[in-house]
Amino acid sequence: MTPAEAQALLADCRRKIDAIDVELRDLLNRRAAIVDDVVRAKEALGMPVYEAAREEEVLRKATTGNHGPLSNEAFQHIFETIMREMRMIQQVYLDQRQGKQ
Repeated sequence: MTPAEAQALLADCRRKIDAIDVELRDLLNRRAAIVDDVVRAKEALGMPVYEAAREEEVLRKATTGNHGPLSNEAFQHIFETIMREMRMIQQVYLDQRQGKQ
């Protein structure tokens, strides 16, 4: 591969990654938008924000059928971070609904 071909390939890869990053951002925001309904349902059912069994289920679903190149451990770390952020959003919504600041 010539340096010019390598530069072109790198630029193309970066364009593709940038487009995927926008899709990931939009998907994560869609996921977060559902949190208000989750909070209302959990509040009505008297459920806590954190549910270990549900988070284990999410992790299992995220890794089932994974054929890489990302490892199951990588997905576990990614989804643990996503769920932690979603829990924080749930807690903020719950506090707002209950009049806490």
